[in-house]
Amino acid sequence: MNIPTPRPGLVIRYSFLWSSEHDQGAVEGTKDRPCAIVVAVPRGEGGQVRTIVAPITHRPPEDSGTSLEVPDTVCRSLGLDGARHWIRFDELNRFTWPGYDLRPRPDGSYHYGMLPRGLFEELRQAIVEAQKIRRARVVPRDD
Repeated sequence: MNIPTPRPGLVIRYSFLWSSEHDQGAVEGTKDRPCAIVVAVPRGEGGQVRTIVAPITHRPPEDSGTSLEVPDTVCRSLGLDGARHWIRFDELNRFTWPGYDLRPRPDGSYHYGMLPRGLFEELRQAIVEAQKIRRARVVPRDD
């Protein structure tokens, strides 16, 4: 399957590296998971795209100020399992697309679909607010 063009709101399968794992010296994520692209900006003349993703997880947030719950209807439209899901906006990974950590789904595709515009805007605003109060951690993955 072809690798999709990165665009904000696209949910991809990605080996996400949590900041706590990064702080302990890990350079690889331990689990492939759905992640929402929140930034996809072309840079340089080589067609590279700087990409930032937010992870989607089953784990309920310890602090409600770190996550948005994904509505059941959105989970179904993306083909996620029937469990509850949250998008973390305080944990982000940054890499040059497609990077080494983009993973195929069992059907061979690399993406699940798009977040609805309203949910994406809510996520984007939550990230902006988290960054203002220095609550968002961005782990660089190109190193």
